[in-house]
Amino acid sequence: MRPLFSLLSPPGPRARLNTLIFHRVLPEPDPLFPGEVDAAAFDTMLGWVKSWFNVLPLDEAIARLADGSLPARAAALSFDDGYADNHDVALPLLRRHGLPCSFFVATGFLDGGRMWNDTLIESIRRSPRSSLDLRGLQDATGADLGQHALGSMDERRGVLHGLIQRIKYLPPEPRLACVNALAERAEVVPPDDLMMSSEQVRALRRAGMQIGAHTVNHPILATLQARAAADEIARSRDTLQALLGEKVGLFAYPNGKPGTDYLPDVHPGIVRELGFDAAVSTRWAAARRGEDVFQIPRFTPWDRQRSKFGLRLLRNFAH
Repeated sequence: MRPLFSLLSPPGPRARLNTLIFHRVLPEPDPLFPGEVDAAAFDTMLGWVKSWFNVLPLDEAIARLADGSLPARAAALSFDDGYADNHDVALPLLRRHGLPCSFFVATGFLDGGRMWNDTLIESIRRSPRSSLDLRGLQDATGADLGQHALGSMDERRGVLHGLIQRIKYLPPEPRLACVNALAERAEVVPPDDLMMSSEQVRALRRAGMQIGAHTVNHPILATLQARAAADEIARSRDTLQALLGEKVGLFAYPNGKPGTDYLPDVHPGIVRELGFDAAVSTRWAAARRGEDVFQIPRFTPWDRQRSKFGLRLLRNFAH
């Protein structure tokens, strides 16, 4: 793989930047989400990436992409959202491999908060009920959420997949109200220790990792007025800067799909005006010189075999 990556990403102006994105690293495999990255899988992936790529801090990588000075086979690593397992599970593995990483934190969930999707996930996971009646609750299109069977793990997994897609694009306050009502109907009190504490964010930074902003409440920016979007972005940055005592120059768009989750003709300009140095999306590609530094693409293969993981990364150069 290494010679192929060198061919597709030589040093200098023709170099490409592969930025990998993660969200969680679980201590053990999760039967509800068997494809989610666990500690053993992450450890293996880091070994592959370290053997194939020159892994740089994300801010340095983006700056060197812009000025044409990237090394061959350049890569960067990133996490979104701010889960506690980023500190507890991922950080020790990153340090063991000697790899830098950037962590984008949604500040509204620090110190005991919980993202809307985790309220939904843990309610479905932990519900003692064999069925769930959500009639009267509505999705982003106004359609009724209906009734759902929870008799097996496969049924719960299917219910989650459908509900996440239907609830995701509600405005933040109705979305939160919806999942809180769902938790009540599921007869579950979701956990409050899923996200990082402020001290864990500081510990990541002390360990040499980078911290970036990811809004306060993780809204879909495309659904907000420009002023509200700017407020979400600026307040998350300000919270992190006060926490760390230094400038926070990187931003990640929540969900991150251009045209769906953020508007390329609106939000990169807001991020630039707020004084950030760069921002990342979730568009699949390896970034080229000349790429908009406020829309750097990211991608991570989901394969668990070395050859398939590498081949999918190679295909990422075609985007």
